[in-house]
Amino acid sequence: MLKIENLHVAYGGIQALRGVCLEVPDGKIVTLIGANGAGKSTTLRTITGLVKAQSGSIQWDGEQLLGKSIDRIISSGIAMSPEGRRVFPDMTVLENLKIGAYLRKDRGEIEKDIKWVYELFPRLEERSWQLAGTLSGGEQQMLAVGRALMSRPKLMMLDEPSLGLAPLVVQDIFSIITQINRQGVTILLIEQNANMALKIAHLAYVLETGNITLSGTGAELLANEKVREAYLGKHKG
Repeated sequence: MLKIENLHVAYGGIQALRGVCLEVPDGKIVTLIGANGAGKSTTLRTITGLVKAQSGSIQWDGEQLLGKSIDRIISSGIAMSPEGRRVFPDMTVLENLKIGAYLRKDRGEIEKDIKWVYELFPRLEERSWQLAGTLSGGEQQMLAVGRALMSRPKLMMLDEPSLGLAPLVVQDIFSIITQINRQGVTILLIEQNANMALKIAHLAYVLETGNITLSGTGAELLANEKVREAYLGKHKG
């Protein structure tokens, strides 16, 4: 379980997070929705150690993460697929996947996990020798998720996986997220497409200007009038 308590983060003179508290129970899909600039990406970046917190606590399986190196955090079983995909464009699909396993020593198991990623994303296997920079946006997103899976995470954090993708590709990405979760990986999802995110989430939080303003099951937030007006548009399911 990931447990964040009273997390405060500021940079560039801006208070990005103001006492955020949230929990990500093992085996669940938890989504964090909110407008641009609400502090969603900052939350993920603080969990992975890319951003320093002013105060508060981030506990992972009872261990304090604040102050730990990024390598230590990844080794503890947390992986992130960043916003904007950030694949290595001049390396092949296979090379990108292998980079995701750079902290692992179990070579034989790495080969098994490459096969697992190819089962989840058959298109990546078809393009394994292709340079990542020549892939479509949807394929690059699949590669970013696959690369994060190669560290064999217990918790997978996804930052805007559907951004800029065609609706059909978005459906694919979301069905794969639920499949990964069914295989035992806990998911923390940040997503502009609140409708899709809430449909697959067991738990959901709304973040507004650095504060959690609402929480509940995905279904509860989908049905909440304020959430529908702010994030789903009044006429959308």
